[in-house]
Amino acid sequence: SDAFTEILPIHAQSEMEAAIESRKVMLAVSIPEDFSRRIAAGETAPVQVLMDGRRSNGAQIAFGYLQGITETFLKDRLEAKGMAVPSQTVTRYWFNANLDYKNFMLPNLVAVITTIGSLILTALSVAREREQGTFDQLLVSPLTPEMIMIGKAVPAMIVGFLQATLILCAAVFLYHIPFQGTLLLLYVGMFFYALSLTGVGLLISSICSTQQQAFLGAFSFMMPAMMLSGFASPVENMPHWLQIATIPNPVRHFVEIVKGVFLKDASAERVFSLILPLIIIGFCTLGAASIMFRRKTS
Repeated sequence: SDAFTEILPIHAQSEMEAAIESRKVMLAVSIPEDFSRRIAAGETAPVQVLMDGRRSNGAQIAFGYLQGITETFLKDRLEAKGMAVPSQTVTRYWFNANLDYKNFMLPNLVAVITTIGSLILTALSVAREREQGTFDQLLVSPLTPEMIMIGKAVPAMIVGFLQATLILCAAVFLYHIPFQGTLLLLYVGMFFYALSLTGVGLLISSICSTQQQAFLGAFSFMMPAMMLSGFASPVENMPHWLQIATIPNPVRHFVEIVKGVFLKDASAERVFSLILPLIIIGFCTLGAASIMFRRKTS
């Protein structure tokens, strides 16, 4: 068919799953060894089709082309032999077989709660100190700007961890969402995510003079970051230029970590590939916040 211009031969089920996971293919077709024999004998022959749900629009279009090819094939067989070869399409979904919205939403809430706890508290912390007049006392103390930043970041990270743990426990024990992955990988990713968010919060807090300004600054960052994180719709369905624009968004990477570990038992290699951007984002935001703090103290 002219609809498919690139075809990747695969000889094992594991290779097919890996090709989809690495986004080398959008759609994979598994044809059993006895397919031709069963068709020649007039029997039904199952064919498995795996689609990448992260690119749902393109995958559905490709699946439509594949259905057209199948119908044409069956029609030719019927005309050639006069046999009634029934065909049936059975759809199964990976990682959320029943399409239960709770399985999709509750892991995302872990990212949302961590975002609120880590970002809002750090964004308001220094601004509140300025309003109360205690920030000047910190500046004349023996503490270095880095020590002040650590003192503001650690409590917010702890609060974010506790809130995320509460949602995680509620999802597993109250709503019975299956946790497929490794808890350690999830918390390692959560640590670097909280670190990158505290960097953003401290940067906002170091710029703003009042709590109202800090809150608006945090809100102005948080809402676009959440909308472009894949929380509501897959990033892969966004325009290409917008997908590139989401790369500096820490929420996007942590949402992938949470859903990957929670529902898909993501490998350590996959998780650490998502942690690397968080480390870079945290390094940049904390570095910028440190520079701003030093300017305030100079």
